Amino acid sequence: MQSLEAELESARELAIDDLADAIESIGFECTRCGACCTGHGEEEHTATVFPDEVRRLEDAEAAAVGSDGGEDDAVPEVEDREWRDVARPVPYGLAEGADGLEGETFEWALQTDGCGDCAFYAEGDDGVGACTVHEDRPLICRTYPFSVALAGTSQPMGEAVDEEGVVRAHECEGLGREIAREDAEELARALKERAVRELEEAIGVRDAYEPADPGPGEVVVHDSEGAKGIDGTPLED
Repeated sequence: MQSLEAELESARELAIDDLADAIESIGFECTRCGACCTGHGEEEHTATVFPDEVRRLEDAEAAAVGSDGGEDDAVPEVEDREWRDVARPVPYGLAEGADGLEGETFEWALQTDGCGDCAFYAEGDDGVGACTVHEDRPLICRTYPFSVALAGTSQPMGEAVDEEGVVRAHECEGLGREIAREDAEELARALKERAVRELEEAIGVRDAYEPADPGPGEVVVHDSEGAKGIDGTPLED
């Protein structure tokens, strides 16, 4: 297996035209079905986010969805929004203790509502799903259902169902539909950016990691900026 640094160099050398060719060959058009924004059964929606994306979403104005002009009430207004309203610790690696999840994990995920759906997801009066922070949505949302086959990058929502070169496609009803070249290139640029960012984050987490030894009922999240509590506050603070 190559080092993370070697994988990062490979990600930086990805050609946008090649990625766009692969996306065109597979085909994709978002049908706004909401499947990638919602939980499934007992499984909560889990979309990983970088620390700077969490901060951007803390300040993002949510678009109104529906005739009442209100925004999804799962997320407070900007002036009252905090880190925990936007992100939660990725549950993988955590244990269920007497007081809930506890332990150490290494990523943040978008916060979910009481139904296990993304907190920023809402359905309009027409029953069609919508992202209330679409212009500020994280890279993993911008690039779904695609990922890049490089070690150290994430693979969203299960195994790949199609593959073209280094581009993998994950389960989505929009796959196989015709996509305009301009849209394929835009997706390709975001996909390359995400692959680079994920590997930079992985290297940062590795280099910054120090065992935190959380106590009962405590969760520590290690990201590229260091160890944090569930409210995003650095442990040394």
